[in-house]
Amino acid sequence: MRDRDGVMSQLTQLPVDWQGVDILVNNAGLSRGLDKLQEGDLDDWEEMIDANVKGLLYVTRAIVPGMVERQGGHIINIGSIAGRHAYPRGNVYCASKAAVRAITQGLKQDLLGTPIRVSEIDPGLVETEFSEVRFHGDRQRASETYHGLTPLTGEDIADLVWFCASRPNHVNISEMLVVPTDQATATQVYRR
Repeated sequence: MRDRDGVMSQLTQLPVDWQGVDILVNNAGLSRGLDKLQEGDLDDWEEMIDANVKGLLYVTRAIVPGMVERQGGHIINIGSIAGRHAYPRGNVYCASKAAVRAITQGLKQDLLGTPIRVSEIDPGLVETEFSEVRFHGDRQRASETYHGLTPLTGEDIADLVWFCASRPNHVNISEMLVVPTDQATATQVYRR
């Protein structure tokens, strides 16, 4: 997702029956580190921005013209609660997810007058490989993220994607913020 030429090459090589994408789910994204801005790793920054912002842009740019031509489609971007509420040491990740939010809103405005739907789902804590990636493979540190609470699952988010995509064509779910019951904000979490 981080390589513009690679994205374009892969998408143009899709089998003919797959080239007319009806539903695009932009779910590629990651976080690296949890450092204060002044101590951040520049390579981590590049990776987050390239995946979370540029990757979403590259794929969307490649797919949406076909949707416009066919006069139909749905783009569902997976953002994060971090794009709505910045938190300490999450600076670049939060900024990249705020960019997803702005891109989603701008895309809906750009597509106004077409039947193409644009949605954003912003999850809170979801137990996936996310924290392991953030902490560069440190499984112990990653597991502490979810300790003492019941996080969302990947299946929970997939269910919301299905819900957005399965509404009647005249219904556009613009945005959803979803958190586990044990989470109130990006940083307020109840742990047992």
